[in-house]
Amino acid sequence: MKKFDYIKSAKRTFKIEADAIKDLSSQIDKNFTLLCESIRFSEGKFIIMGVGKSGHIGQKISATLSSTGTGSIFIHPTEAAHGDMGLISKKDIIFLISNSGETDEIINILPSLKRSSKKLISLTSNPKSTIAKTCDISIVIKSEEACPLDLAPTSSTTSALAFGDALAIALLEAKGFTKKDFASSHPAGKLGKKLITQVKHLMHTGKDIPKVSMGTNLSDALIEITAKNLGMTLVTSRNKVIGIFTDGDLRRCLNQKIDINKTIIKDVMTKKFKTIEEESLAIDAAEVMENNKIFTLVVMNKNKNVGVLSMHDLIQARIL
Repeated sequence: MKKFDYIKSAKRTFKIEADAIKDLSSQIDKNFTLLCESIRFSEGKFIIMGVGKSGHIGQKISATLSSTGTGSIFIHPTEAAHGDMGLISKKDIIFLISNSGETDEIINILPSLKRSSKKLISLTSNPKSTIAKTCDISIVIKSEEACPLDLAPTSSTTSALAFGDALAIALLEAKGFTKKDFASSHPAGKLGKKLITQVKHLMHTGKDIPKVSMGTNLSDALIEITAKNLGMTLVTSRNKVIGIFTDGDLRRCLNQKIDINKTIIKDVMTKKFKTIEEESLAIDAAEVMENNKIFTLVVMNKNKNVGVLSMHDLIQARIL
């Protein structure tokens, strides 16, 4: 049996599909703007329809739109013909995905869709197709299939998927969609937790905060660090934090052969330290720690110390 070069085949597919996506920029025109504005200012639902692979792509586009602030649902054309047409109102916009533009299941219900909705918009590869000519707005994208038989939908579905992402992001940016908006539609799971968990939800407070006065002997400060188990202690003067002392500071002291029994914490503490506001997102605190290669942050409320947050807290809460 002749040995087949699977990697060569895969690279050929990658190149054809990559070229198809690159070519999208030159293919979208003013109809894309009309599509975006129709959706953005619509008072009804944005309904997506498609059959087969186009249907799968349509479901993904609908899900992406919904999660980024544009309410959307997917209805299979066959189900629409058997009762789901009742979900469509005169305020709704219907987006029909069909590469050929001649999908029978869609063509069979075009008259009903036209009567039941506000506007029909299509995504096809043929501007002269039945579906494209029937719609109010026709988006046309042409691409060479990666399938050597020119039968299996490959580049065409990849292009449609990329088009859907571009649509969702364009609308997201136009609406000024924020992280908080995103969090409201993703309340569960790790992603939702990252977007809604604030520093104040995870920080150590009160008696759990390691804290010593500026005149404390270094050996006594180490006892406080060990007891509170955060790998550091705050150093205070008149109830104000003036520095911190961490495991890293201790290693530097030991390397310099400093006598821990004769040294006060004020002389070896770190005076310039990173802080974060308690209302900040925990994921933003993680970024500060990673960028500065530190494991703890002093948490503030305006100019007052209210807590300490450690990298371990973030890991334990599954923020990282």
